[in-house]
Amino acid sequence: MTIARALVDLPEAVEVRTVEGPHGRVLYEIKVDERDVGKIIGRQGRVINAIRTVAKARALRDGKKKITVELAE
Repeated sequence: MTIARALVDLPEAVEVRTVEGPHGRVLYEIKVDERDVGKIIGRQGRVINAIRTVAKARALRDGKKKITVELAE
């Protein structure tokens, strides 16, 4: 995800894994360096929620109904 890479200090450490589930569900797992976790989460989770909103809008445009974005450890 380009958004996650733009937010962190170590963009080369960002990994995004896509897992396709049943019934058209898609899970995106974002993994970042431990020093950048706070930048992805943001204050009170605002940044990660914004990333989820953008990802869901894109998924709806692409015809996917259920999408989840999680921060992996």
